[in-house]
Amino acid sequence: MFRKKHYVAFGLVTLAAVLVLNLPAPAASRLKTGISAMFLPLFGLAGNIQQLPGKVIDDLTPRGQLVNEIDTLRQQNQELLVRQQQADALLEENNQLRDQLGWQRQQKWKLKLANVVLRDPANWWKTVQIDAGTRDGVHEGCPVLTSAGLVGKVSSAGLVRSQVVLLGDPNCRVSALVEDPQRDVGILSASGPLDNSLAELTYLSGTANLKSGQLVVSSGMGGVFPGGIPIGQVMDAWPVDFGLYTQARVKLSANLGALNQVWVVLQ
Repeated sequence: MFRKKHYVAFGLVTLAAVLVLNLPAPAASRLKTGISAMFLPLFGLAGNIQQLPGKVIDDLTPRGQLVNEIDTLRQQNQELLVRQQQADALLEENNQLRDQLGWQRQQKWKLKLANVVLRDPANWWKTVQIDAGTRDGVHEGCPVLTSAGLVGKVSSAGLVRSQVVLLGDPNCRVSALVEDPQRDVGILSASGPLDNSLAELTYLSGTANLKSGQLVVSSGMGGVFPGGIPIGQVMDAWPVDFGLYTQARVKLSANLGALNQVWVVLQ
């Protein structure tokens, strides 16, 4: 049975071939064109499949080259971050200098700008050294301040450097005035080693009625510190010596732990 089907199929194919060969030329040409159109997409797909591996290989970048490019990008990113930080630091420094110069023009004193170059490691908060000396007009006793407030005074002056004793040191006593209705005057002195942002205001009148937040400035008495330099604000007050005097704690306006530049008042 299978053989008969085989023979019949063979006969049909042979008959079709004979008919095709005997077709007129125009009909044969149209038949070839139709058959070619049926199989052309398959031929194109096969060609693309053969070209695909080569194209993929050409498009792939070696792993070593990719690693090098990643390292280069990381390095460039770090360099950009450092430059941005430097630019931000310069901008902040310029703004500070601009503010200081503007503040200087508003003052009535002759001022010399100086950099803090050294702190005494044995007495970290109480003394610093600045890069200004006698050749700049600085001498012993000159008041030292920032735009925030009083810092201290020059305790010794060399040719190019000077030592500054800060508020809160026993060697830097200041006659201070509380800006209250009574205009109470006392002596600003050390408050202890625990909190160097504080100082004590002593020998105030026993009748002084101090309140938290009241401003404290230099009184101008004693001939060392000009009057009106901001010192700080009253935190609290209490009577001493059976009410004979009043004593108060003062929060200093200047941050003595972050001094980078200071102004020296030249007398």
